[in-house]
Amino acid sequence: MPELPEVEALRVFLDDHLVGREIDRVLPLAISVLKTYDPPLTALHGGTVTGVRRHGKFLDLAVGPLHLVTHLARAGWLQWKDSFPATPPRPGKGPLALRAVLAGGDGFDLTEAGTTKRLAVHLVHDPAEVPGVARLGPDPLAASFDRDAFAALLDGERRQIKGALRDQSLIAGIGNAYSDEILHVAKMSPFKPTAKLTDEEITRLHTALRTTLTDAVARSSGLAAGKLKAEKKSGMRVHGRTGQACPVCGDTVREVSFADSSLQYCPTCQTGGKPLADRRLSKLLK
Repeated sequence: MPELPEVEALRVFLDDHLVGREIDRVLPLAISVLKTYDPPLTALHGGTVTGVRRHGKFLDLAVGPLHLVTHLARAGWLQWKDSFPATPPRPGKGPLALRAVLAGGDGFDLTEAGTTKRLAVHLVHDPAEVPGVARLGPDPLAASFDRDAFAALLDGERRQIKGALRDQSLIAGIGNAYSDEILHVAKMSPFKPTAKLTDEEITRLHTALRTTLTDAVARSSGLAAGKLKAEKKSGMRVHGRTGQACPVCGDTVREVSFADSSLQYCPTCQTGGKPLADRRLSKLLK
């Protein structure tokens, strides 16, 4: 799933390629992709892109008074095209979900792999009309997101820190991958209860959060959209690296599996050398 660093890189890429450009047409090609119907997508035709913003994991293309807001979900992606075939694609065929063509003939496709279709596109007058945007917590890269602001968010929370970091209503933009990375940098168990975090641990976690995301954004800066997935994977320390050596201590990266996801961690760096057997059964809190 694209998370804050990749979506921020896409924002920069699209800002360079779209702002000031006229939209020729926008074609929805998957029944499930479009979540709003008034105004229709044809309202974008002939409009000029005036800005590209990011709200957590959401991309927001401003076209006059309208906002085309996209959430790529788990398997969605944006592919830039210098040109398109003369024959329009057939709706419902393959991974293609939406096509946006500029007046110059270039543009982008939104695609989604797999059979579970969660990629979402909204056309609204205000991004806050999108429920997912309206409920977002603060952006962790904002200047105001300092250590004290982070501590205030965690105050009163009663859950495991991995889940708290992934909660978009608490902090916007962090998902499964970067929460693993942040916790590894912070040398903290994903099952650590937020209520038991010390002041020193909150400081350490905030520092790890900011540096991990900032470094990931820096690595992605200037890359074309098609290279961002590979950059994300290559930059991971523990996420997606089950069975490989931890780059810090050399221990074997372990995994805890769930129904539809998994987490990765280093026992030596994060859990005092003890493996986490199961999220529901483990009593390891350190």
